[in-house]
Amino acid sequence: MLRNSLYSVLAALLLAGCATKAPQQKESSGRYSMQQDKAPVEAPDLSHVQDAEPKYEPYSKQGNKDYQVWGESYQVMPEAAGYSETGTASWYGMKFHGHLTSNGETYDMYAMSGAHKTLPLPSYVRVTNLNNNKSVVVRINDRGPFHSSRIIDVSYAAAYKLGMLATGTAPVKLEVIMMDSPAKRAIDEASKATTANSNAITFYIQVFASSSKQKVQQLAQQFESQFSLNSRISEEQNIFKLQLGPMSNEDIAGKMLDTIRSQGYAKSFLIREE
Repeated sequence: MLRNSLYSVLAALLLAGCATKAPQQKESSGRYSMQQDKAPVEAPDLSHVQDAEPKYEPYSKQGNKDYQVWGESYQVMPEAAGYSETGTASWYGMKFHGHLTSNGETYDMYAMSGAHKTLPLPSYVRVTNLNNNKSVVVRINDRGPFHSSRIIDVSYAAAYKLGMLATGTAPVKLEVIMMDSPAKRAIDEASKATTANSNAITFYIQVFASSSKQKVQQLAQQFESQFSLNSRISEEQNIFKLQLGPMSNEDIAGKMLDTIRSQGYAKSFLIREE
């Protein structure tokens, strides 16, 4: 009887810790074969699973729009830089395994991933269990948990490495890890090269020209935010020109030019300066 009681308590803890997802993800929608989330019956050895490796990824078009769940509105952060938070973490497992995340990817409970209500997707976050100081890095590619007292859902694998499977939840600290874009690195390299060598070659992309300085300034803010590039505005005969840069690598500058042209600025061109 004592053994049965212990098993019952453990099962209740596991279910209590699993993620609370949005209404469209309930069993009644027919999307999931399980009504309740649970741990896998036989999990592989997860001791050698590596943390998610932070790298620069542009924020996806899917999953980064403001939304509502259960009558509550959520505003997605435009940027993750500098984000840190302390609160309660939970985990999610088999019910969602193999189904699409809010990012349009496939949820793998054996990968180091997580869900957050408002961080832009994807983001990389260091999660530290404040009960035991165990720490992992996860890639945020999903939305949730839609439970007022919780700030993050981590995958089954991440929960295993954090030592929180048995308890279901744990107090944690979240810290975003930011990686500079190739364009930003090129800008930094150009700045250093220019400081060290007055003859260094740099590249700018001229995006737009207009007689309206205000319009050019607004567009400059948009491009700086979207592409993590610095900008400058030059004036010639009352025409204001928006130029992005400098960049020291011509290949990166060329790829950025292609990207900007694909955004509807087909007349953009590269400027080479010494």
